[in-house]
Amino acid sequence: MSTDFDRIYLNQSKFNGRFRVADSGLGWKASTSGGSAANQVKAPFLLPATELSTIQWSRGSRGYELKINTKNQGVIQLDGFSQDDFNLIKSDFHRRFSIQVEHKEHSLRGWNWGKTDLARNEMVFALNGKPTFEIPYNHITNTNLTSKNEVGIEFNIQDENYQPAGDELVEMRFYIPGSIEYSGEDEDMLKKEENGEVVPKEEKEDEVVPKEEKEGDLEEKSLAETFYEELKQKADIGETAGDVIVSFPEVFLATPRGRYDIDMYKDFIRLRGKTYEYKLQYNQIQRIVSLPRADDIHHLIVLAVDPPLRQGQTTYPFLVLQFQKDEETEVQLNLDDKDYDENYKDKLKRQYDAKTHIVLSHVLKGLTDRRVIVPGGYKSKYEQCAVSCSYKANEGYLYPLDNAFFFLTKPTLYIPFSDVSSVNISRAGQTSTSSRTFDLEINLRLNKGSTTFGNISKEEQQLLENFLKSKNLRVKNEDKEAQQRLQTALGSDSEDEDINMGSAGEDDESVDEDFQASSDDGDVAEEFDSDAAASDASGSDSEGSDIDESRPSKKAKTD
Repeated sequence: MSTDFDRIYLNQSKFNGRFRVADSGLGWKASTSGGSAANQVKAPFLLPATELSTIQWSRGSRGYELKINTKNQGVIQLDGFSQDDFNLIKSDFHRRFSIQVEHKEHSLRGWNWGKTDLARNEMVFALNGKPTFEIPYNHITNTNLTSKNEVGIEFNIQDENYQPAGDELVEMRFYIPGSIEYSGEDEDMLKKEENGEVVPKEEKEDEVVPKEEKEGDLEEKSLAETFYEELKQKADIGETAGDVIVSFPEVFLATPRGRYDIDMYKDFIRLRGKTYEYKLQYNQIQRIVSLPRADDIHHLIVLAVDPPLRQGQTTYPFLVLQFQKDEETEVQLNLDDKDYDENYKDKLKRQYDAKTHIVLSHVLKGLTDRRVIVPGGYKSKYEQCAVSCSYKANEGYLYPLDNAFFFLTKPTLYIPFSDVSSVNISRAGQTSTSSRTFDLEINLRLNKGSTTFGNISKEEQQLLENFLKSKNLRVKNEDKEAQQRLQTALGSDSEDEDINMGSAGEDDESVDEDFQASSDDGDVAEEFDSDAAASDASGSDSEGSDIDESRPSKKAKTD
């Protein structure tokens, strides 16, 4: 008969379920009431009794926790027990599986220093013999020797089977001071022991090694480097993690900058540099873009990664690989015939002999099931698929693709056309003829702001504007619209219409009937002729007579 416990959480999950202990092993099934539909149809977890190794009981985040160390499946965490369940679990496991449940107490001092123990399935950080925290190896996705005495550990947040509630820790760093001395023979012996070879110790009592020669053979190695190499081996994230399908040595990466050896495995890519190493899962790669560089010498392959790679506080959402345009390579896939025919026959070629960037893009397409994006129908004035421009203070190239804008190289920007509200072209009209460049402002939907690319040659304006209109994008030319508004205001929309200047533009003179102009001869006489006074007097008399006739006579004054 089995023993059941309700409201138990598996591996710190967001939802609870029922935990069952039976003679055949352990089982857990998500609760059928509450939660999302995806959680309700989640397959139950089963662990056979033969996989049980050690079991620990300790305080957890939701009460008490049962931690099960397995032989081949890592660490299993069951959380949500009450304190009263301990005696029942202890007796049940002893009766069914003959395994003692060990009661573990954690250190609650909160100190940030202690000793590390690389156990079978997890790394234990302990203080005064009590564990402070544990990190299962299957949660570690990458580790780097960030400095001489510092080791960085990155955690896997892409595991679909591990979806904890709340925030997740993505990186942790350990400072490990000190160094040790070792000889080259010790390192060779260690490698042979790791490979399973038996190395007998030869006793040579008669041979005396001089002290100076002995000290000269010793080399100094930091404790951080020793810890780093051992952790890589334990967490199975080094070169021995599966068989490499294909490798590309000494590939130059513009972002993050450096030369890396690229090893492609079945489920992930490993980038091995002199200082840093990265482990990239195939499901992290969202896009593969293959673009020729405008210098006609290099070719670029860009990988859009989500979540991005991390290097301390710096994140890299795009990996930019650069190759010589005419560089060729010849590789053969490291796959047996059965595996190739079953899994890769329709995706990959057995052997490649072509340009390096073509080989790499084809292999990536086959392993990730992602299509490779290439330049579309846009061609610049110089028959290139990009235009030179600047983004803020950085110079680069803007690639108008069939469905997105792509800016390279630093920073790398990807703007899909589906996110674009409108495109404004400024400093390109008749009012700015003195300038040889224009700006391209891309306004995004949902009030996400805008992105401006400047210093684009005016020779590219019409070609770029026509291409964007062919993609059904709203294109506005600010200077052209301003010129049209000015012409409309001035009434110069049509060439046949004259400018309306009001009454000042009338050709026909209106006659003022009340005004009587004198002849030109009279005007000249008034200024230069001596008879002007007489004519003036006679004119005034005649005018006066007319006035006297029309007005009544004044009454004479009487004394």
